[in-house]
Amino acid sequence: MAVVPEAGVLLIDKEVPLTIAALLGCAVTTGVGAVVNTARVLPGSSVAVFGTGGVGMNVVQGARVAGAAMIIAVDLLEHRLEAARRFGATHTVNAKEEDPVRAVQRLTGGGADYAFEVIGRAAVIRQAVDCLARGGTAVAVGLPPTHEEYAVGGPAFVFNEKSLRACFYGSSRLRADIPRLLDLYHGKRLLLDELVTATFPLEQVNEAVAALDRGDGLRGLLVMPQ
Repeated sequence: MAVVPEAGVLLIDKEVPLTIAALLGCAVTTGVGAVVNTARVLPGSSVAVFGTGGVGMNVVQGARVAGAAMIIAVDLLEHRLEAARRFGATHTVNAKEEDPVRAVQRLTGGGADYAFEVIGRAAVIRQAVDCLARGGTAVAVGLPPTHEEYAVGGPAFVFNEKSLRACFYGSSRLRADIPRLLDLYHGKRLLLDELVTATFPLEQVNEAVAALDRGDGLRGLLVMPQ
C-alpha cells in the first residue's frame, strides 16, 4: 500500500489485470504518446524508430495505430527486430549490419517523415535527424546523459526545414490518455499482453535488472507478494 496525492490516482476498470495496468505507468504511455501527442503522426506517413525496447516497441505500435504506411524499426538486437514486426513494423534495420541512416533513406526513397530516438544517445538523435525527408520531424524520447549535447547537422538542418522535438512522458494528459489506451487494448488495436516477456518475484529483483541490462525480452515485471 502507498500514500499518494489525489492527482496521482486514476480509476481503471477492475477487469484490467495489474500486470497490464503497470505497463501504462511509463512504457506504453510514453511510446504511444510520442507518436500521437508529440509528433502527431499523420496517416500514410513514413516513420523510423531507433530503439525497440519497452518504450520503442510502443512507438512502433503507436505509429501503426496512427495509420503510418511505413514503419521502420532500427535496433542492434535481432530478437527485438523480429518482435517489432509483430507489433507493426513493416521493415527492420539491424544497425550492426548497415548504416541506419542510409538504410532508412533507401527504404523510404529519400527520408522518413518522422523519426523517433528511443535509446538515450545524442549520436542516435543525430541519426534520427539525418534520416529525415525534407520537412520531417525527429522526436527525442530517450534521455541522454546530462553531459551529452545534441548536434542537428548544420546548414542542412535549416535548408531542409527539419524539426527536432523533445518528448517527456509522451506529452500525455493521463486522465484522458490512459482510458484511451485501455480502449485501444480492449479493441485489440494495442498489444499489451504481448509486451510482458518475463515476470520475477520481488526477491529476484537483481536478476530482473540484469535481464534489463542484457536486453532480454521486451518488458519484465516484478510481481509483488500478496
